[in-house]
Amino acid sequence: MRIIIITQNEPFFLSSNLKFFLKNLPIKHKVVGAVITHASPFGKKESFLKKTLKTIKIFGLKFFIYYSIKFLNSKLFKKPLRKVLADFEIPIIQIKGSINSYNNLNSIKLHNPDLLISILGNQIFKKSLIDLAPKGCINLHSALLPKYRGLMPTFWVLKNNEQFTGVSVFFVDEGIDSGPIILQEKVEIGQKTQQQLIKETKHIGMNLILKSIDLIDNNKVQLIENPESKKSYYSFPTREDVKEFMRIGKSFF
Repeated sequence: MRIIIITQNEPFFLSSNLKFFLKNLPIKHKVVGAVITHASPFGKKESFLKKTLKTIKIFGLKFFIYYSIKFLNSKLFKKPLRKVLADFEIPIIQIKGSINSYNNLNSIKLHNPDLLISILGNQIFKKSLIDLAPKGCINLHSALLPKYRGLMPTFWVLKNNEQFTGVSVFFVDEGIDSGPIILQEKVEIGQKTQQQLIKETKHIGMNLILKSIDLIDNNKVQLIENPESKKSYYSFPTREDVKEFMRIGKSFF
């Protein structure tokens, strides 16, 4: 299958996981392009200054300093996302504005994809994009859908004292994390920090995407229901949510 990856330029966890995925993708499949949008940790595009001030306001100075150091370390010592793609000879598909625009859809369509894979995709996909590839569009979500749809599920499962979380790969529809599920894997939370949980679920997610590709390619997908009646949805946390997270003894790192 010809595959296009849609992602964002996330500096902390994505490059190593994407490298693992590309190294383990069977040779009969080919990633023919990648769309990379700007990182948007708050679910929308904002200026660097606004992101900085918002991060400090919500998560506190310690969180900001830790991830600032981690960001600098990734820039100095980790292979950037674009270099990982270049190593695997994957071209970057340039887009401007909404990924659903006529011109951007045409740019993607020129690569004749059979399957679209969204990893940290940060725009709502419309029907014209979802239907662009014959095999559909799949997405990775770090929670056991239908619960914990939306943003930052690793934060919310910790704040809510869940014993388990998980990873879901599903077919994208026009809702938010609402499409039928291909595969899921359960994860015990234990005493993990949010950072440990992110690392674990992202790695599991890469394996689940690889398994999902095989099922799709061989027409062996047995869809799992993702019912609206059982959903829960979470947006970005507030400062009060973070205070409660810390009060009950949870850790970011």
